[in-house]
Amino acid sequence: MPRRTDLRRILLLGSGPIVIGQACEFDYSGTQACKALRSRVTRSSS
Repeated sequence: MPRRTDLRRILLLGSGPIVIGQACEFDYSGTQACKALRSRVTRSSS
């Protein structure tokens, strides 16, 4: 997929706090998305 140059900001929304016994795949995927975006851009707000 080509990189879009018209996007200036990206907002990632997480699933919120994890309940005991609930799978943490949503939190993990959000963390991985954040890491991937940070590796591609020079400026990020965390």
